[in-house]
Amino acid sequence: MLYSLKGTLVYRDMASAAVECGGVAYLCKTTLSTLARLGKVGSDAMLYTYLNIRSEAVDLFGFADQGELSCFKMLISVNGVGPKAALSILSAMSPEKFALCVASGDYKSITQAQGVGTKLAQRIVLELKDKVSGTSIAGGISELPSNGSIGAGSTGEAMSALMVLGYSHSEAAAVVGKLDASLPVEEMIKAALMGLAKQK
Repeated sequence: MLYSLKGTLVYRDMASAAVECGGVAYLCKTTLSTLARLGKVGSDAMLYTYLNIRSEAVDLFGFADQGELSCFKMLISVNGVGPKAALSILSAMSPEKFALCVASGDYKSITQAQGVGTKLAQRIVLELKDKVSGTSIAGGISELPSNGSIGAGSTGEAMSALMVLGYSHSEAAAVVGKLDASLPVEEMIKAALMGLAKQK
């Protein structure tokens, strides 16, 4: 399984990018947000990858960071969501925004993605939110430092969003407890993801 590609960007269009590694160029389907972060053709590039093998095709997908890759894999695990819809959603919003939409039940924002209707957006929220519904977010709040700087509401939303992205209750509680609660929830999630990535 390919984990990542690091080499020279040799091609890009509105839906894909090709990275040459050791004389072989790998074409990856990707999101608009990843394309925006890539440099010009000829520059160095790195993509985290996902190889999708089907009976009729083998497709490689590439993402600028692990958060986007994690969201992509989470999305295609939902019944009725294929790679095309997942890329569309992640082109319309960041992983942090997506996780927050799921955690808060905001399916309407997900319908802003091209080709994603209300029923599909509702199914995404329902299935992914169910993955963390068995865990008490409030329980995690009690584990956080009692410094008076973190509001339970913001903390709960940030923790729930991190758990939607696949992090455990204890991991989410530990990293959110170190953040400044004056941050907007989406910024809190982004900072938490950065902190968790450094721990790996």
